[in-house]
Amino acid sequence: MTPLTARRAAIAGVSLSDCGRVDEATPYTLHAQAARRALADAGLDRALVDGFASAGLGTLAPVEVAEYLGLRPTWVDSTSVGGSTWEVMAAHAVDAIAAGRARAVLLVYGSTARADIGAGRRTGTLSFGARGPLQFEVPYGHTLIAKYAMAARRHMHRYGTTIEQLAEVAVQARANASANPEAMFRDPVTVDEVLSGPMTADPFTRLHCCIRSDGGAAVLLVTEDLVPDCRTAPVWVLGAGEHVSHAAMSEWPDFTVSPAAVSGRLAFERAGVRPQEVDFAEIYDAFSYMTLEDLGFCGKGEGGPFVEKGRLLVRGGELPVNTDGGGLSAQHPGMRGLFLPVEAVRQLRGEAGDRQVRRRGGALPRLGVASGTGGWFCSSGTLVLGR
Repeated sequence: MTPLTARRAAIAGVSLSDCGRVDEATPYTLHAQAARRALADAGLDRALVDGFASAGLGTLAPVEVAEYLGLRPTWVDSTSVGGSTWEVMAAHAVDAIAAGRARAVLLVYGSTARADIGAGRRTGTLSFGARGPLQFEVPYGHTLIAKYAMAARRHMHRYGTTIEQLAEVAVQARANASANPEAMFRDPVTVDEVLSGPMTADPFTRLHCCIRSDGGAAVLLVTEDLVPDCRTAPVWVLGAGEHVSHAAMSEWPDFTVSPAAVSGRLAFERAGVRPQEVDFAEIYDAFSYMTLEDLGFCGKGEGGPFVEKGRLLVRGGELPVNTDGGGLSAQHPGMRGLFLPVEAVRQLRGEAGDRQVRRRGGALPRLGVASGTGGWFCSSGTLVLGR
């Protein structure tokens, strides 16, 4: 048996459920699809799963989902911090595996956010309620998108970031999606098309905002003792960090600094690598205003110029970002955090097809980052992954 202090965690299985427009499935169906496919990807039996993490579905999440999947875990996590939930859960799973409390932890998510609107089961406006700190902002009409828009406007005011530079993020995400057969939108868009779209929340037009899709994802983390039994080559979790910063906008010290500034620093320090060593990054893009600066990929205030000249592209980009097309073009079923490590693992294994990232000389990437954002830049979880 490997000593507890040396037991590492690897991602052995990843998968997506059916995604995009899935009118006939329930969220439970998508959870089950993704879970079965991730286990098949790893080549491991469901009976080995003794850890389970899920959020966003059921009265007693993750109890209801575990029951639906036929699991009886002895380690569970239902942490819910918005879109960064699954990066944070992955960090907790790594700790549990290191401590010997679990050997195989399944993270799973599924949502029919798009289909629910079409069927009248929910509206297009996401409400977080009006209790607690939010009661002081709700009367002023602060929506989720308005809060992101305020942060983007502040960055534009302080650093001179332009709306054209933000549009470049959407344009390059769509270019990456064009090589992804699982992406919901693949047709190219231009900066002018992004800017000429209907205004959603100043400065964001429609194409500055994430799409609304159906879909699910699953990730299976295992102790290194199980790696020899897996069908796939391991992708190791080298470092992880998490951070929460605020609930009310009035308590956010600086609209231009996200909690990724802390979670990213911790993840890189624990992995023993620098941002400049990373081959690609999967970053939560609910909107075109992202956390490139806070993760250390460029200096503070330099994000606007950094995204110009195709730097985020899979083909020819200096730092390919959201290689599957991201939430702006590929999938965004309510919360997208678990899709990030799925794509990162596929890239590190060399399974990304026409969107495969290559290092100089054609070698496969060695290091990748998956960094999720929750709420309105309220929380962040960052994972550094490597072969």
